[in-house]
Amino acid sequence: MREYIKIETLFNRREDGSKKLIEGDFRNETVEFLKDLPWQFSEKIDGTNIQIRWDGHKVWYGGRTERASIPSHLMNKLIELFGSSDTEQLFEQKFGEAEVILYGEGYGAKIQRGESYRKDVSFILFDVLIGNIWLKRESVEDIARAFGIDVVPIVLIGTLQDAVDFVKTHPKSTIGTANMEGVVGRPMVELKDRTGKRVIVKVKVKDFE
Repeated sequence: MREYIKIETLFNRREDGSKKLIEGDFRNETVEFLKDLPWQFSEKIDGTNIQIRWDGHKVWYGGRTERASIPSHLMNKLIELFGSSDTEQLFEQKFGEAEVILYGEGYGAKIQRGESYRKDVSFILFDVLIGNIWLKRESVEDIARAFGIDVVPIVLIGTLQDAVDFVKTHPKSTIGTANMEGVVGRPMVELKDRTGKRVIVKVKVKDFE
């Protein structure tokens, strides 16, 4: 199992007990260097982290960590989406024996914001890893289409300040009636910082309320 990377908040927090963000005080110097370039921001879904892994022969299901348990009603949905022999053949057809992880959120009924997203429960894709390569957005969308699953929507192309301004408007989710939790931003090309970490950030609505 390979846990999904921890996505950093954009700014540092105050150490005076308030824990509030210090706007403009970037946590990562690489992110700050890229702040005025266009980034791609997708909606951050308030669900439970799920990974669907193809090991070259079989499909496996997991949560964020090895010990994470998946609610039974969500597991039943995952098996419905990915557990058939037809789906296994599709994995083999598209990826052969390459190891692939589909990262997404289990969301909907009885999960976090629950039915404000949807009345039932399902899986929504946000990233795909093949070996050590993160796929481009168009490839992620292609995989979602092939498997008949949802993919998190792109809500903004713009600078980091554009994203901050966006979440300050308290946007509604693009799904159901929920308020938007926030956005996840990536540079328009996949990058790593000087420590080898993937450059990716989150901007949450509640941090600016």
